[in-house]
Amino acid sequence: MNPFGDDSPVYVISVAAELSGLHPQTLRTYDRMGLVSPGRTSGRGRRYSMRDIVLLREIQRLSQDEGINLAGIRQILDLQRESEVLRAEVVRLRGLVEELGNELESTRAVAARLARLKNTPESAGGAELVPIRQTSVVLWRARGEE
Repeated sequence: MNPFGDDSPVYVISVAAELSGLHPQTLRTYDRMGLVSPGRTSGRGRRYSMRDIVLLREIQRLSQDEGINLAGIRQILDLQRESEVLRAEVVRLRGLVEELGNELESTRAVAARLARLKNTPESAGGAELVPIRQTSVVLWRARGEE
């Protein structure tokens, strides 16, 4: 979920300026500085999304209310973007850890079943325990099928 709103670039610069409470020239300046990156039409005209407008308002708030200069605002925005990327990576890695934990539990269950098979009288020749990725071969050999 995007905390800044809709990403559809639909507002021309005059509408975006009105919605953000900024002068169109200020929007152009912020674009040149890389503080906001509106979409472009085929004729290179700027098109702002609601996300852009919310961001413009936040830039204005940081500048006017907090007294932060534009270089500081750029740094804040860069850190916020980096934080979003890192949060997404944490979510991805947590999913991977959970997946690997499930695979480990499955591997342990297979190893326990193989250990029980090895200790039965029918497995007089006995199969050796092997990694999970070779389980089907071990079960095949444990049943005496070669």
